[in-house]
Amino acid sequence: MAPVIEPNTAFKGNDFLSKHFNGLSEIAQEWQGIEFEDCCFQDCHFSESIFRKCKFIDCRFVRCNLSLVKVPQCQFSGVEFEECKLVGIDWTRAAWSRLAFAAPFSFKQCILNDCSFLGLSLDEIIIEECKAHDVDFREGSFNQANFTYTDFSHSLFGRSQLLEADFSEASHYDIDIFNNKIKGAKFSRDEAIRLLNCLDIELID
Repeated sequence: MAPVIEPNTAFKGNDFLSKHFNGLSEIAQEWQGIEFEDCCFQDCHFSESIFRKCKFIDCRFVRCNLSLVKVPQCQFSGVEFEECKLVGIDWTRAAWSRLAFAAPFSFKQCILNDCSFLGLSLDEIIIEECKAHDVDFREGSFNQANFTYTDFSHSLFGRSQLLEADFSEASHYDIDIFNNKIKGAKFSRDEAIRLLNCLDIELID
């Protein structure tokens, strides 16, 4: 079992391998150049903090609050977020490799309101059972993504690649079928009628 690091002892060092951070409260703090590999963050509070040029490899966040966190030049690989609050994060500020072979992270049962993925290539990303209100997905590549059971109220899709993306049981998305690539994507029958909104037609029961 990984050693558990209790509050007030966070991040004393530059590299952490297989550490378990539990119950940390580090609000509006700043860290730079730290590498986390195979670490677990549970019930931690990092809101309004800055992680600058940090690396997160195969890490897991559970029930953490990362709202308004800034991630300039950070690198992510195989990071999982579960039941986390991630409001207002600009993911475009991170350092993204053009040679990514797998989705850098997955979100399950998270709150992602007001985040930006503008122009990012995040094929196979998982955003499952999340609340994703007012999220910017424009000009990004999300082919083969898993968007199941997520609420996309007021989120933006424009010139987005959504080939074979799975929107099963997702809701409240507004996707212009002429302005996005959706070939092979999956939609639930009851919600798929929203795809007709861009046609300027009248539907009669």
